[in-house]
Formats: sequence, structure tokens, C-alpha cells
Amino acid sequence: MTEMQEFVAALPKAELHLHIEGTLEPELKLALARRNGLDLPYETVDEMRAAYDFDDLPSFLAQYYEGMSVLLDEADFYDLAMAYFNRVAPQNVVYVEMFFDPQAHTTRGIGFDTVIGGLRRAQADAQRDLGIESALIMCFLRDMTARSAAETLAAADGYKDWILGVGLDSDEKDNPPTKFKDVFATARAQGYRLTMHCDVDQEDSVSHIWQCIDDIGVERIDHGVNCLEDASLVTEIKRRNLGLTVCPISNDYVSDGTKAAAIKTMLDLGMLVTINSDDPAYFPGYMLENLMTVQREADLDKDDMVQLVRNGFQASWLSDDQKASYIARVDSAAS
Repeated sequence: MTEMQEFVAALPKAELHLHIEGTLEPELKLALARRNGLDLPYETVDEMRAAYDFDDLPSFLAQYYEGMSVLLDEADFYDLAMAYFNRVAPQNVVYVEMFFDPQAHTTRGIGFDTVIGGLRRAQADAQRDLGIESALIMCFLRDMTARSAAETLAAADGYKDWILGVGLDSDEKDNPPTKFKDVFATARAQGYRLTMHCDVDQEDSVSHIWQCIDDIGVERIDHGVNCLEDASLVTEIKRRNLGLTVCPISNDYVSDGTKAAAIKTMLDLGMLVTINSDDPAYFPGYMLENLMTVQREADLDKDDMVQLVRNGFQASWLSDDQKASYIARVDSAAS
């Protein structure tokens, strides 16, 4: 481990763009398939990894949703989340706001309570045993209908205390943010925090980011790298102090590179850019690997790395006092 990697590894970290279903590693997928009596189209970890052949968002999503078929019982969702928490604890991830996709499960006949019950138990155990605090963000699938999103929001009504915010993910093509304007307005009125995916190098990326800001009123933008194509958009994002949750390694799989240079530009512009792992079982690399990828490719120094890590807490939906406490821990570790 290099001196820089040791330095970055020692910093307490927040992750704000993490799809818990995207942490399903092949080993656990095979184990859950066996436990649930399911047949998969591959028998070994190597065969499964070889099947992960995608170079854009739609081809990735096909594999992503196929993988969820092994998640059936509350214990499966518990094991999924605990595997992630155990994986990132040694990387000094201490706070996570993680996405989950209830529609991907309820449409398979899995109860909303089954999904959130397993995740909630894992959150409690991770906080008690690993010192990792976490919160849930419920994402709507944008390639499903707005009515389905509204029904999912209604299904969550009994679990409001367990869900911090709502987001929007899945295939962006022909599914602009404004498609979900009404359901996000309802979610805001119910007290949820708001974020949306604006994936990298998608059709109409810039206009979709504007929609997120002007029509939806998001508090954060997931990905959002293409904002750099519009100087006025950059100015508005900075004025509103909106966090951008960028995922370098996944960028490299679905676009023309990690966008490390763009991340450096965002830092230089004083934007609230953060580094995250997205779907690390499919885009191999958790928080530390993503941070080090950007560091190497953009030749970032220690001050840059500290700023990226501080941004993670600053862009979070923690209270101001909690943010200050975590950031003080970052500064102490960096000194």
C-alpha cells in the first residue's frame, strides 16, 4: 500500500451513492441461489463474472435485475446489506445513505415489508457491531410508470421513519425527471429528502439536470457530470450548493472513462462533488478503490483527497451538528 493509499484509507468516509442490490457479489449470489433452491445460468464465480459483459447503461441493467432473482426472503436482504457493511468497514466507511429499489422486488411478488425489514435489521447490527451509521433512500424505477412510483410511495407510508429520502434510477432514455414531478412533489410534502439520477453521457443529460433543479427541486444530483457542459448550470448548482454523487469506476464501464478530469474540474470550481461506488459488485471497486482511481488519474494531492472526503459528509442529509462531528474526525485523521 502506497503512502497516499494509507492516508486515504485512514480517513473516515461517507458514501451517498450506493445501490444495495448492486453490492450482490457472485459468491453471495450463488449461496443465496442454493439456499433458495434456484438455478442460475452459471455454476461458478468465474462464469458469473465472465457474464458481466456490459458497456452501457441498458446492458448493465439487464445483468443487475437478473441478479436480484435470488433475493426472496428477509434473511436474503439482511445478508446482502451485512455483506456490504462488512466489506466497507475496513475501508473506514462510517456513514452510508444507500439506495434500494422496492419495485424491482414487489413486481416479483416480494413484500415491501420483507425488503425493508431485512435491510433495517442489517442497519441496526452494522451500527452496533461495526460503528457504521446508515440511512435508506427509496428509489423509483424511471422505466416504470409514474403511477407505479406513486403506489410504491404509498406502500412506504408505514415505514416513513425508516426512509430518509426518495430517488430515481434505472434507464434514463425517454424517462425524463418531469415524468415523476407529481410523485416527487408528494414525497416532498411528506417530508422525504429528494435526489435523482442524471446518468453520465445520456441523451438530453443537461436538460435533465435542469429539470431536476427547476421542476423537481432536488437537494442532490446523482452522477450529474454532464453539468460541466453548461456554465450557467454549474453556476446554479453552486448557488444552491447541490451535492453531486459521482462514481468513477462505474463511469468507466458505461461511458468513455472514469471522468477523473471532470471531477478535478469540479473540485477546482468549488463544487460539492463526492466520490462513491454505485454498484461495486458489478463495477469492481468499493469506496477506497474509487477514491484511489480518481487520485491516480487526476494526480490529486492530499488536500484534494481530504476535500473529496469532507464533501461526502457535507453533501449528506445528516444534521449540521452530525456533519460537523464527522468532518472534525476527517480533519483529525488528516492532520
